[in-house]
Amino acid sequence: MILLEPNSYVLEETLLARFTSEKPEVVDITLVDFDNVIYHVQTSAEQRTLLNLSVEMKYFNEVLAYGAESILQREYGDYIVPVTNSQYQIALQFNLEQLPADRAALAKHVSMLKRNVLASPFVRAFEYYESQQEGAGPLMATHYRENEAIYVQAQQDRVTVIFSTLFQEEVDRVLGKVFLQEFVDARRQAAIQNAPQVFYSSREAPLEIRHLPDLRQDESVGYVSFVLFPRHFVNAEVREQTISQIQLFRDYLHYHIKCAKAYMHSRMRTRVKEFLKVINRAKPDRASAASEKRTATGRYFRPQFRQSASSTSPQQVEGEW
Repeated sequence: MILLEPNSYVLEETLLARFTSEKPEVVDITLVDFDNVIYHVQTSAEQRTLLNLSVEMKYFNEVLAYGAESILQREYGDYIVPVTNSQYQIALQFNLEQLPADRAALAKHVSMLKRNVLASPFVRAFEYYESQQEGAGPLMATHYRENEAIYVQAQQDRVTVIFSTLFQEEVDRVLGKVFLQEFVDARRQAAIQNAPQVFYSSREAPLEIRHLPDLRQDESVGYVSFVLFPRHFVNAEVREQTISQIQLFRDYLHYHIKCAKAYMHSRMRTRVKEFLKVINRAKPDRASAASEKRTATGRYFRPQFRQSASSTSPQQVEGEW
């Protein structure tokens, strides 16, 4: 098992291959990232040296209200162009003849686009906390997947992040509860006592979002709450790391559930093979050579048994061909 990276590795490799190519090529590639984010990399129809990147995010209109537009302008302002296809919400264009010297760094930075856009509610909550306003801040909801959402809210002394996640199968729900219990128990270790507090409820929504309408409250949904304290976001470097890691929590959880299921299935198949070997060794051998005799022509001669009229025990008679 591994820790997931906050950037899209396949997008980074695709862009880097085009940025470092000696001869511009006509490309038309569609890529898919976590949370159903779609990237479309395509050569411009007017000029082959222009490379267009279109991004589809179903939750983009929600994060716009939390400052996603300003983050996009700050991070990718030189490459943003008007969107021409209604399917996409973000469009970037790169002139392959006017790229910066460090093209690998540019490809890496562009591959962080989803992470930077989804960071807007976290940044807004941290800024609200630092402004030292009285009372709790606004509850910001981002429905990043169908029937699943991230809720972020700043309070007087903390920032609360709540994930709602669906478990499609009973096994996933059991394994998910085991993993989440490990998150709770891990803070007891001295080495990681600075980790955020984690709370999990398998059916009932936390108090912060219980008033919201249309919340699912059945066995298939789970609510995971993270409590972030100032030590997790006051420092700029720590803040960026916190945002990157907490965004991937849902993908990290389900990735490890699938890995655990695959590991258990492989162990079960190995155990079944061992049981089959035992059963095969327990099968009785064929009739011994004493009861099977061959004639000169190679035919079998098997003695037959006939029940005697005067006795209840079988008696051997001459073999029959």
